[in-house]
Amino acid sequence: MSNDVSARNRWLAMVGTRLAAAAGAVLGIVLIGRAHDWPTKALGVAIVLAALYMMAVVPLALARRWRTPPEA
Repeated sequence: MSNDVSARNRWLAMVGTRLAAAAGAVLGIVLIGRAHDWPTKALGVAIVLAALYMMAVVPLALARRWRTPPEA
């Protein structure tokens, strides 16, 4: 039973990172839309790019880290 709980918690962690990254991307888009000067717009673009990178890489890295080792 603890294996099922562990798998559920790991899945929730991966989904949580995707949701946090999506929220960061939305924050960056709002910042881009409301900014009046270019440094603030550049910060918004950087936040969006970092969030998209986080959304693509972090869940895969967690899945690779938690993968069951092959039986020898």
